[in-house]
Amino acid sequence: MRHIVWDWNGTLFHDIDAVVAATNVVFEPYGLGSYDVDGFRAVYTRPIWAAYERMLGRSLFEGEWEKLDLGFHENYHRLMLECGLTQDAVSTLESWQAAGGRQSLLSMWTHERLVPTVAEFGIDRYFTRVDGLRGGSGGHKADSMVTHLAALGVDPADVLVIGDSVDDAHAAQHVGARAVLYTGGVTSRVDLEALGVPVVDTLANAIDYA
Repeated sequence: MRHIVWDWNGTLFHDIDAVVAATNVVFEPYGLGSYDVDGFRAVYTRPIWAAYERMLGRSLFEGEWEKLDLGFHENYHRLMLECGLTQDAVSTLESWQAAGGRQSLLSMWTHERLVPTVAEFGIDRYFTRVDGLRGGSGGHKADSMVTHLAALGVDPADVLVIGDSVDDAHAAQHVGARAVLYTGGVTSRVDLEALGVPVVDTLANAIDYA
């Protein structure tokens, strides 16, 4: 494996606390108790509207999803300012570069927010390409992975995808790449291990599989 495709939210960027806090704010009017990280991981699923229905114990009303999604992102973008990179993110990026490996970043976060945020943390120099979501929201990562690898001109057989979600593993499988999943994000270890790919607790351990 000579090329790593990194995920951003929950992988290189340690934002689980902002995700949980933003969710709690949005659901406060419903009278639900606040979730802690483990409690949130237990109810989290994709697509996210299905997780919201699980939390509410009912189907969403017409227009309710759009309102909840807007409220979540407004709160997340405020709370994420208190978050930073995952503890071993920089040292891991540095070690892979020093070993002669290439790396890029693919996120389902909006492209216009992703690019300046990565630059602000001073890690954009490690990546040959940074892609976020252009237009719309949500969806699955598989199609974006096809476009990302085509733009890079790399063989999927030479690619390792490192992310924190089921979606990352499915995107890797879709293009014929390998995946390693990190436990620092929104998905529980049980759900990650059910996919049959390596699961790690640190990013440094993740590149051992490259």
